[in-house]
Amino acid sequence: MNHLAKETSPYLLQHAHNPVDWYPWGEEALERALHEDKPILVSIGYAACHWCHVMERESFEDESVAAIMNEHFINIKIDREERPDIDHIYMDALQAMAGSGGWPLNVFLLPNRQPFYGGTYFPPRKAFNRPSWTDVLLAVADAFKTKRDELESQASNLTQHLHQSNQFGMELVNMQLPREELFTQAQCKDITLAMMGQADKEWGGFGRAPKFPASFTIQYLLRYYRTGKDEAALQQALLSLNKMVYGGIYDQLGGGFARYSTDEKWLAPHFEKMLYDNALLIDTLCEAWQLTGNPVYERTVAQTLAFIQREMTSPEGGFYAALDADSEGEEGKFYVWSLEEIESLLGDDAPPFCAYYDVSRHGNWEDHNILWVPKAPAQVAADLGMDLPELEAHMEKCRAVLLQARGKRVRPGLDDKVLLGWNALMIHACCKAYAAFGEEAWLAMAEKAMTCIWEKMKQHGAAPAFWHTYKKGTARYPAFLDDYAYLIRALIVMQEVTGKLDWLHKAAAITDSVIEQFGDETARYFYYTASGQADVIVRKKEVYDGAVPSGNAVMAHNLWHLSIVFDRKDWAERALGMTASLSGSVVRYPTSFGVWAAMMLRLVQGTTELAVSGAGYRQMMKELNKLYIPGKVLLGAEGDQEGMPLLQGRHQPGKTLIYLCQDYHCIKPVEYISEIVNLI
Repeated sequence: MNHLAKETSPYLLQHAHNPVDWYPWGEEALERALHEDKPILVSIGYAACHWCHVMERESFEDESVAAIMNEHFINIKIDREERPDIDHIYMDALQAMAGSGGWPLNVFLLPNRQPFYGGTYFPPRKAFNRPSWTDVLLAVADAFKTKRDELESQASNLTQHLHQSNQFGMELVNMQLPREELFTQAQCKDITLAMMGQADKEWGGFGRAPKFPASFTIQYLLRYYRTGKDEAALQQALLSLNKMVYGGIYDQLGGGFARYSTDEKWLAPHFEKMLYDNALLIDTLCEAWQLTGNPVYERTVAQTLAFIQREMTSPEGGFYAALDADSEGEEGKFYVWSLEEIESLLGDDAPPFCAYYDVSRHGNWEDHNILWVPKAPAQVAADLGMDLPELEAHMEKCRAVLLQARGKRVRPGLDDKVLLGWNALMIHACCKAYAAFGEEAWLAMAEKAMTCIWEKMKQHGAAPAFWHTYKKGTARYPAFLDDYAYLIRALIVMQEVTGKLDWLHKAAAITDSVIEQFGDETARYFYYTASGQADVIVRKKEVYDGAVPSGNAVMAHNLWHLSIVFDRKDWAERALGMTASLSGSVVRYPTSFGVWAAMMLRLVQGTTELAVSGAGYRQMMKELNKLYIPGKVLLGAEGDQEGMPLLQGRHQPGKTLIYLCQDYHCIKPVEYISEIVNLI
């Protein structure tokens, strides 16, 4: 038994019985490294990571390998989802050393925590043009003894690089220029052209395999089409969603999306399902439905939220982090089928099902069948001599039979920790789905999860402060920038769908706290970690939109939105400064800055300000939420509200009125939704 047995992370607990003398990241391990003058091995992964499990089975469970690790190193295991701050630092170091990264991340540090060497997966014996893990361990241990000066020099240079990387892309701009010169329609067109230059016009998505969902890019193209009417942009966004929805990356039986596809056709995913991907894709599908009315998007949202409710929700209402890719030690085993299994379960119904979902005797992936729909459903129906509604009803019946049978299999591992930021993303998605489709159960999911956050993850004290992770009564690790940024964003949308202004006051209080605790020395961007955190060698500033949105990008949106709500010109100026300083990089590399691109588009298109005043304001807000108005500010109250300019002087007794405004200048109020649609 090592030092991980008292941890709450499922990933760390998976390693608690390894013969490796693992420590969690903390003072005990770091002090021991200094006292014994030993190098530190930091190994970072997460519970749903396939190759993390492989390396554990091959190396960390091996007594002879563990003996080498224990003799020469202080060994620290980290769950990257619990400590993304540490993961960011050492992943950046690895990418600087090797040009690429991934998980498991294995990085070697001096006793002072500065990195000097690292890699990802290492096999037990030399293979794949990679040295064996044992060879790496022995070589590093020898270098630490015989080439210490060289390692210290390399570590110092790497650490300096980490400090300098905080300045990436942040260009000096003349903030005296008017907003329409800082952010232009031409820039937004260039962003669109750059995105389209990376687009796969046949299978959707952007770039080559492996393919990630690229929710932010798709969302940008939808929003750009709304005012620019760029048909190619719209079609690429919809093609990308359609291919994913009908692909193997989507669980055709149980709902929910896997993290990414290993091939260009979206057939073969890595089968882990992450909470954040599903939240971000629900957001995007809701916007696509509002724009097109395609019932496939509504069905996919409903199926995915049913999956979240069924498999990813704690009794307290919080959302779990992830489902593993593996079951019974085999990747994807829970999700794939043989023809014989399907024929035995469906009988005479099997042939049309197999035609629809591309099921064959030899399989479409490693001798197994991943369910996907490579042919247009209408074409399959025509081939079978059925009409489309008949075929769809038939498929629904068959899916229910297979889902029930699948439920009897050994399930993939569940990462049952509740992460603040990812929960806020899913709360936002539930609210967006409720706004679009009006399903009360989805609003109830959002409200219950927000209650869980407030009751289980809020720290005691005057200032609004939260914990990053929660599990079974224990909350730990101070929340990071992303957590707070996503939480503020979720509070904003909670107000839009409930009409309760208290959510906005909470959002404003947290925003003040974030500025104080996370603001950088330029009074513009935000550090990932709060001031006073002592266990990191550098305070990182993250600006890229990766698998999840950059906390800085989301804060720019939050500051802009709340500046309008509360007439906070300082917040507006900060949002403009953040976006302007990065605008050159956003235009050049928009697929890495999708949320920033959406911010620039928001500033170019202008913010639609909607104020509803009167006794029927909640029903009127509900109707307005169904419309596709991205980036809007929507407020409602029965009467005037002090401190909120959009809700001052609007009330007229006996009427419920909608005001359409920009920069607080409103046109004549209207009483009917149809009138506001024409005005917008």
